[in-house]
Amino acid sequence: MKIELNENKILFNNGKSVQEIHPFWLRERVDGDEFLDKGTQQRLFDPSTMDGEIIIKKAEIKNGFLEINFNDGVSSKLDINKLESEFSNKDTVIKSIPKKKWDSTLKNVKNFEYKENFFETKEMYDLLVSFYEYGFVIIKNVPTENNFIVKFANSIGSVRRTNFGEHFNVKSKSNPNDLAYTTLHLSPHTDNPYRNPVPCIQILHCIENEVSGGYSTLVDGYSVSEKLKKEDPNVYKILTEVKVRFKFTDKNVVLEDWSELIHLDDEKNFKQVRFSPRLDYVPMLEKSKLDKYYKARKKLSDLYNSEKNRIEFKLMPKDLMMMDNYRVLHGRTKFDPEEGKRFLQGCYIDFDSTEGKLRHLKRKFNL
Repeated sequence: MKIELNENKILFNNGKSVQEIHPFWLRERVDGDEFLDKGTQQRLFDPSTMDGEIIIKKAEIKNGFLEINFNDGVSSKLDINKLESEFSNKDTVIKSIPKKKWDSTLKNVKNFEYKENFFETKEMYDLLVSFYEYGFVIIKNVPTENNFIVKFANSIGSVRRTNFGEHFNVKSKSNPNDLAYTTLHLSPHTDNPYRNPVPCIQILHCIENEVSGGYSTLVDGYSVSEKLKKEDPNVYKILTEVKVRFKFTDKNVVLEDWSELIHLDDEKNFKQVRFSPRLDYVPMLEKSKLDKYYKARKKLSDLYNSEKNRIEFKLMPKDLMMMDNYRVLHGRTKFDPEEGKRFLQGCYIDFDSTEGKLRHLKRKFNL
């Protein structure tokens, strides 16, 4: 990609085609002190009130900058690298991190070590990159003082409060309003599929774990979806088209939302999985279509529950795990509470927290 000049026209050449850059688009991006607040990077003018008949009177490329004189008397030097970074119309920071597909053979994923001032370090940047690559990350030696998980989450972004509170305690209790608060085996699932929007990231912090069971299990929903897309496109198609109703209810609230089990973005690429069979309600459709749907859901469930696609490990006290709730399904093996205590704390944050922190650290360390 590069910027070229043809008289007073400024062109964008992506190697396949050449197109003119609209003068008004460039005029919006002038960044002198009188036009842009350096602290907030917010404009000091409102482009929506300007006359759209902006013309470039003169333009030159010098030392990596585009020097422009506009017909309204404004002159500016624009950083060409900065302009070119906008041409994809996508988030080049997050989108540039490739997802790494994984299954039960996953080995040697780096764990990170908590330390003072952790959230402003290059290691924190590396942690977030690893999180976007694999969909989860584990941090060791995180203090177990009460509610430290909230401090941890708020040091990245902001806690997403739900009806479970700012944070929640994962331990067995009488009359639970969720199976997480029992000692039962939990099959692979995503959290809160009944919310709009669904919480993006779950954080779990192990405070105590004295039992022999209660192992954490993870499945890469992205890897399973891509495998299904390749090996059984008809099953994949119906799972990306039929929306089901997810519902949660207790004495204080009733939450509902509709979604496909595999949700695609506008370009038909993977975006999100929602899977929690104890909470979903399939709509009334023609019998022949439901026959296909139930077979497809069973195949998806078999893949999620297959040992070939699952990793299993035990969270120990001071271990903290971040999971992409749009990508990674999690579960738990059953345990015997008579053996001792098993106590985790959890909370949610959204992608704007991790994305904002990642962009900040990339800028801070000039990466």
